[in-house]
Amino acid sequence: MATAQVTELREVQAEETQGAEPVARSRGGMFRSLRNYNYRLFVSGSVVSNVGTWMQRTAQDWLVLELSHGSSAALGVTTALQFLPVVLFGLWGGMLADRYPKRPLLMAAQSLMGLLALAMGVLTITGHAQIWQVYVMAFMLGCVSCVEVPTRQSFVVEMVGRSDLPNAIALNSSTFNLARVVGPAVAGVLIYALGGTGPIFLLNALSFAAVISGLVLMRTTELRTPEPVARAKGQLRAGLRYVWQRPELLMPILVVAFVAMFATSFSMSIALMARQVFGQDASSFGVASSVFAVGALGGALLAARRARPTRRLLIAGGIVFGAAQIVAGLAPTYAAFLILLVPAGMAMITTNTTANSSVQLAASPEMRGRVMGIYVLVFTGGAPIGAPLIGWVGELAGPRLGVVICGVMCLAGVGLAMLLTRFAAGRTRRAVVRGVVAAPGGAR
Repeated sequence: MATAQVTELREVQAEETQGAEPVARSRGGMFRSLRNYNYRLFVSGSVVSNVGTWMQRTAQDWLVLELSHGSSAALGVTTALQFLPVVLFGLWGGMLADRYPKRPLLMAAQSLMGLLALAMGVLTITGHAQIWQVYVMAFMLGCVSCVEVPTRQSFVVEMVGRSDLPNAIALNSSTFNLARVVGPAVAGVLIYALGGTGPIFLLNALSFAAVISGLVLMRTTELRTPEPVARAKGQLRAGLRYVWQRPELLMPILVVAFVAMFATSFSMSIALMARQVFGQDASSFGVASSVFAVGALGGALLAARRARPTRRLLIAGGIVFGAAQIVAGLAPTYAAFLILLVPAGMAMITTNTTANSSVQLAASPEMRGRVMGIYVLVFTGGAPIGAPLIGWVGELAGPRLGVVICGVMCLAGVGLAMLLTRFAAGRTRRAVVRGVVAAPGGAR
């Protein structure tokens, strides 16, 4: 018995430094994951769908303001309803991603999202749209996202394999940030040219055909599909315990939790800094948001060149993001503020892509959906905490101090993540010695 316990302890220690499985160094340049036929279909559809999604987000905000006669409270309620289901039910969505084949699950989720956009577009064009209908659509969209997001995240490795996974995740992030720049701009032009928001919802509904078609046309023989996990009691607890017992999973999840919490706050603070500190108008605020998104896009493209994520890069990204916020909060001029947004965006996306890759590489196939459910939960759930806190500080003491505190809290969060991971690793070692560590993926 003692020999077996020592062997298991050594395995846990090895996982802390190497991850659960080895990852071969991949070659082929920045776009190497595109050599996979299935991933080419997937990312092509995602580009179209992401642009449509950002167009709809812009149109949805504009429609809410029209229906509520300019109520910022109504806009806040809509945003909260869209993200609330992910916070409440995100873990269950990850569990479903483990229980069922991911490709048909994604096709069903994408179809439902397209139908929601179609319904809202028809209601708006016919003049029957009401504010409560937008609330319902936002909540239902959030419910579908509970399943769609962790399933989509964990499906990438089935298309490209482990060696190309970091590159594929970075390219996904690149397309997302490109759409974040292009989508709102296109929506603004089309809302004016087409005379309202209704056509934008219909265009987004049409954009889902691209990603659904890509999923249908995939070569199933080239997918690396694991066996679905049979339904059993305690699977959610097993997922949480699985992450807690593995520092190679716990560290990136904790780091991204703190970075995401204050990244949302920083995006909100860009508007306050532009308007209240530097006296800029709405168009200049749009420039600042675009500069931040361009920095994020650059960070994603740089991440695509790396062969594999490292813990050092993860921590460095979080530290640089926190430091960049502090310096940006102290920027003497608007031009200097804009320049500092570039490294801030690059550091933020570097942290996110490194954490995402690290988590997916370290998770075993039968647990990957639940692990990504936890990842999506902390990535999304931090915003409702960080944004009101920093907004309250900014209102009392001014935007500059709010941004600086945001950066300080981000640095403190990275340090706290390291301490919590070390504490959890110590408890895991002691549990192994006592022989009570659960088997990977098991439920007690």
